[in-house]
Amino acid sequence: MLEVIFREKMRHYECLTNDSSLSYAVFVPFYAGFDGRRFWGYNVKLRDELGEDLAQWLRERPEWRKMHGRDHFFVTGRVGRDFRRVSDQDSYWGNKLMRLPEFENMTMLSIETNSCSNEFAVPYPTYFHPKTKTEVRTWQRQVRTVQRRYLFSFVGAPRPEMEESIRGEVIKQCLASQERCKFLNCDTPSKDCGNPVKVMEVFQDSVFCLQPPGDTPTMRSTFDSVLVGCIPVFFSLDSVQYKWHFPVDHTKYSVYISEDDVRDGKVSIEKILSMISEEDVLSMRNEVEKIIPKIIYTKPGAAGPERIEDAFEIAVSRVLERVSSISKNQDIDQNLGMT
Repeated sequence: MLEVIFREKMRHYECLTNDSSLSYAVFVPFYAGFDGRRFWGYNVKLRDELGEDLAQWLRERPEWRKMHGRDHFFVTGRVGRDFRRVSDQDSYWGNKLMRLPEFENMTMLSIETNSCSNEFAVPYPTYFHPKTKTEVRTWQRQVRTVQRRYLFSFVGAPRPEMEESIRGEVIKQCLASQERCKFLNCDTPSKDCGNPVKVMEVFQDSVFCLQPPGDTPTMRSTFDSVLVGCIPVFFSLDSVQYKWHFPVDHTKYSVYISEDDVRDGKVSIEKILSMISEEDVLSMRNEVEKIIPKIIYTKPGAAGPERIEDAFEIAVSRVLERVSSISKNQDIDQNLGMT
């Protein structure tokens, strides 16, 4: 869905031009996540085919000659590792899109990165898509004044098949905390976790929201919880990779508890969170509130003073800065080569 959101937002972007000679960057509206998903379980030839065709098409475009793709970028709603298959055996996961020479030059924005130099993390889409600053401010006021019944909560399911997962221990501690922790079990037939109202009610009722890694280090629930003013609790620093949208110092808006300490039974989550002073909690909640406009994708078309610098605007601005820096370095290299 992230690809669709970016495509629609880009269509309304006020600095868009159809003249590539005037552009600083080139957006490639390729739905990489959709392409990858439709070929799950198929052979590597089918998984790689569209990406290879697109790479050839881009290489033959006049825009490509300017910076050989270093000014091109695209977006995907899947994690970065899905596009970096390390072998051509059919049993290996994903495709090799980001290992193609052309795409190695391009910038990829994804919901989770592999820490590669041309990959950058952008927020998962949430349920809230306002159009004006007034709507956002109204929402922030509501978040600021809500009464929270639980000290902490966890929305998710255990991962018994993953030996290193701490989710089982997190759930155990939450249930042991009785009325201080709310657990919404996503491993039941009730399908409550598929109901946005149920999920957001839990987050809205909690001071802290636990974010233990699942299949990957990052989760959409981080953004859903921040949206309603809940302070995220991370157990892996790999979960804190949204440098463009969150404060660089993660201690300003979140709590970190070592994954190893939880796995080894060395810490009580309830005790750690209970020891945080009211003053520090208020400070973190204020930071979380400030983050809200930066992680949402607003409805396209807003202009003037009501326009919001949302997740899309921030991402595009950072891409333009990145391309500008690459372009300057390229010019320097060319000048040095001429002397």
